[in-house]
Order: sequence, then structure tokens, then C-alpha cells
Amino acid sequence: MPVLAVCCLSVLLVSLDTTILNVALPAIQDDLHSSVAGLQWTLDAYTVVLASLLTLAGSTADRVGRRRVFRLGLVLFTGASALCSLAPGPGWLVAFRTVQAVGGSMLTPVAMAILANTFTGPRERARAIGVWGGVVGLSMAAGPVLGGVLVEWAGWRSVFWLNVPTGLAALLLTALYVPESRAPRARRPDPVGQLLVTVLLGALTYAVIDAPGRGWTSAPTVTCLVVAGGALAAFVPYENRRPEPLIEPRLFRSAPFSAAVATAVFAFAALGGFLFATTLYLQREVGLSALDTGLRLLPMAVLSLVCPPLSGRIVGSRGPRIPLLLAGAGIAASGLLAVAVTRSAHPSGVLLSVTYALFGAGFGFVNAPVTTTAVAGLPPDRAGVAAAVAATSRQVGSSLGIAVIGAAVAAGVRPAPWWIITGCGLAILALTALAAGPARPERTPEAEGAAAESSAPEPLGRR
Repeated sequence: MPVLAVCCLSVLLVSLDTTILNVALPAIQDDLHSSVAGLQWTLDAYTVVLASLLTLAGSTADRVGRRRVFRLGLVLFTGASALCSLAPGPGWLVAFRTVQAVGGSMLTPVAMAILANTFTGPRERARAIGVWGGVVGLSMAAGPVLGGVLVEWAGWRSVFWLNVPTGLAALLLTALYVPESRAPRARRPDPVGQLLVTVLLGALTYAVIDAPGRGWTSAPTVTCLVVAGGALAAFVPYENRRPEPLIEPRLFRSAPFSAAVATAVFAFAALGGFLFATTLYLQREVGLSALDTGLRLLPMAVLSLVCPPLSGRIVGSRGPRIPLLLAGAGIAASGLLAVAVTRSAHPSGVLLSVTYALFGAGFGFVNAPVTTTAVAGLPPDRAGVAAAVAATSRQVGSSLGIAVIGAAVAAGVRPAPWWIITGCGLAILALTALAAGPARPERTPEAEGAAAESSAPEPLGRR
């Protein structure tokens, strides 16, 4: 139980931080005189670095020791949270968020490895993952309201203070109760592949965020797009030649796997952009306080908590097609309704609640079928790698969603963010034919574990 408590505290750090921070964005903008692009980077600096380092952190922990890497991640995340609360300007906040991401990349994947190593029986492992997922859901439901309370009473810096005692408690419990463990045979490091992934994601995100201000044909934007394209062009052949690549391109020869990854990108792009645009709309245009904004978002958070277990059960009994259809329909419907509702600075409270409930339900159904489809039908030795790629695609989608929809917000085209979210939902519906696969996919033991993990709700936002 102490080991489970440590893992739950670590995921609480990462997932709670996201929903709280979204509610605090307008206060950060006012206090630090940040532009919309600065707010985008406050979120995307975290998600880009996290997406780049998840696989590296997991393989490094397998090689040098999971407890050692986990403790380092806690130190970095807790220390960077304290620094974020002291940031004197938007540039410093983005820099400290980057350090937070380095620490965060060592927490979630390594915590799952620690759980798998500690709880070896299928039933006890499933129960442990269920508790772990419940903490994620609790943080999603409590985050908006807690963030609103903190911002309202103590200012935006208090959302980072919360991480410090939680991180210190996790560090103490790790030192006392978590045993060291390593993989019998760890994957070799891939520094070149790691560099290419980081350059690809960073350059692409910078181009999308920077384009509204400078223009798509400006030299910096074009340069970043060329660099991102060059990194992708170099990455695929390089990884194909490696015996143990960072990300195995051959996995994408499977149409269901490719579609599942694309579905995760679209779903989390919609989530990241939805939270970003909604927070600014409610506080800037409607005039709500941070606390009222958190309360408005509760229907989304609650349904994002309730629907994932239901989605997991449907996947287990009927296959992934129905949950994916519900996910795409919910996200697309919420975007369409938001187009109509947000035309006014005095929207109907009932219609706002329905909009957020539709999005929460749609997003809640997407995770279980995505991870299950990604690993089902693949050889057992590739199931773990496939699940890691699916997890990384979620962070990539979140960073791109914040960049693209944030660019639409910065351009001042009011309905554009919601049309983009509608498009993400429609794309999920279109991909369902590829991603759903057979009605009842063949399940390997690794796939069963990944499906159990995926039935737990994901943290809102990002990361």
C-alpha cells in the first residue's frame, strides 16, 4: 500500500497541475503582462518536452533503476514548481515549466513500471491500476474548482505551491518504502533519435504559435517548418536502421495502430485547445471569476471521470468501435454547440453546461479503445512499445491543439477554435473504421495490462 500511495501522489502532481493551471491562465496574463502566445508556451513548453522525453525516461529507468529515476523526477518537479511560483516574467515561467516537464516525464511512466513490478498478480495489479486511475479522475474533477479557489483567494502563484508539500511527501515515502528495480534487459539509448524527436516537436510547435504574429511566410516560421520537416525526414530512415529504435516506424505499417495514434492526437488536440479557449472565453468575454470558471467546467470534468470505466467495459465486451463512435460524436457535437453558444457574451448557462458535458463524455470514451487498439494484434514483445507511442501521441496532440487553437484565439476569429474542435471530432469518426479493427480484438497479456491502464481516465490537458 505505501508503494501505491507514492505512485498515486506522483500522478496527482502531474494531473492536478494541468486543470488548475488552465483556470489560472487569465490571472497569469494580467500579472505577468503575457501575450496569448506566452500563455500557449506556458502550457506547450510542458507538453512538448514531456512528449519528447516519455520514452527516454522509461527506458532509462529500466536501465539505471526505477526508484532512482523516480526520485530524481520528484525532485525536479517539486523544485521547478517552487520556481514557477516565483517567476518574475512569462519567459521565466516558461523556462521553469520546461524543467517541470523533465521531472514529469520521469513520474507517470516510471510509476506504472513500479506498480507492475510491485503488484505481480493480475488481480492485485488490476486493483492497483484501478486505484491509480481513480486518483487521476479525482484530480480531474477537483482541479477546476480547486484552481478557482486558489486563484480567487491567494493568486495564481498558489497553484504551484500546492505541488511542493505533495512532492516532498512523495519523496519521503519513496525513500522509505519503494524498492529499487531494473529491467532484466533494458533497451539501448538512442540519443540521435531523441534529438530528432525533440527538434521536430519543438520547431513545429514554435511555427504554429509564432505564425499569427509574424505570418506564415515570415522567415522564422518558414525556417521552423523546414527544420521540422527535415527532422521528420531524417528520423524515419534512421530509426528503421536501428536494432532498438526509440520509436519503431515499422509499427505504423499496421493500419489499426496508425489510426489509433492519429485518433489520440486528434482527441488530445481537441482537449488542449478546448480548455485553453474555454478558460479565456469564460473569464475574458463572459466576465466570470476563476472560481466560477472552475464550477462551469465541472460537467466536463465529472463526465471525464465517469465515462472511462464504462468505455473500458464496452471495449472488453463489444470491441472499440462503439466507444470511438461515441467519442467522436461527443467531441464534434460539443464543438458545434459551442459555435452557437459562444456568439454571445451572455450565453445560456444550460447550453454551456450541455456543451461541456458533451465534450467530457466524448473525451471520456476515447482512451480505452485507443490504447487497446494500439496494442491488440501486435506481437507480445511490441505491445509495451506500442502503448508508449500511444501515450506520447496524447502529449503531441495536446501541444498541437494548444498551438493551433491558441493561434485561432490570438487571431480574434471567434468561431474558429470551436470549428477546429468539431473537425477533430469528425476526424475521430472518420478514423474509427481503421482504428476499431475486429469486433473483439485478440488480447495478449500485455494488451490486457494496457487496456486496464487505459480504462483509467487521463489527466485533463496535456501532458
